[in-house]
Amino acid sequence: MNMIRTDTLIRQLLDLGIQPGGILLVHTAFSKVKPIEGGPPGLIAALRAALGTDGTLVMPSMSYDDDHPFDKTKSHCAEMGVVADTFWRLPGVLRSDNNHAFAAVGPLAERILAPHPLDIPHGIDSPVGRVYELDGQVLLLGVDHTSNTTLHLCENLAGVRYRRDKYLTVLKEGKPTRLAYREIDHCCRNFSLVDGWLDERGWQRYGRVGNADARLFRSRQLVQLTTERLMQNETIFLHPMGVDEECDEARAGMV
Repeated sequence: MNMIRTDTLIRQLLDLGIQPGGILLVHTAFSKVKPIEGGPPGLIAALRAALGTDGTLVMPSMSYDDDHPFDKTKSHCAEMGVVADTFWRLPGVLRSDNNHAFAAVGPLAERILAPHPLDIPHGIDSPVGRVYELDGQVLLLGVDHTSNTTLHLCENLAGVRYRRDKYLTVLKEGKPTRLAYREIDHCCRNFSLVDGWLDERGWQRYGRVGNADARLFRSRQLVQLTTERLMQNETIFLHPMGVDEECDEARAGMV
């Protein structure tokens, strides 16, 4: 497989519909994109070049180490992929101070990463909520909607009642302390339904970036459409009882 040059990546991103000067939230699996010039930093550089100096690049930066307090200068986010775990470490990139962190660089980075609550990680008062309010785009690169965190924002806005018991470890008066909370969460496999919903409206663009399949859409259009569906059927993303343990827990936790 031939190495793909940075200028080719930039052209692919622009042809897909990335808006220079805009806001772009990216979820990616580098294993599907490679081999490209510069590796993960090379992909980040191409994304930034496509957005230009007036654009803001955002990536998930969550840490799932629930037994230790989060440190935005040290806590890795390897579960989010090598690109996301590379991104927050780069000079000039900001990271929110929260286990449910996002990272960003660009003129609107501070606004997007302003303090957000631990117990409602993907509500309107969160990085994904702010990308939505600011009319940002979302890029799924080598991943599908099962990795699309903005869909949890839709669940929050629709007022779904299902929850799962979660906990985090935080510093309280200098001591590690367990914080228990209830989060909208489930297996997320049925998030794949969103492809059909967006495609019916022509609200999702498909293309190729590197060697990966790519999906691009506006956060506002995704949220409008998905929230409407959830208002009609709040459990549309949950499996029937007995199919998946996480979905069973979510159904049992309906309040």
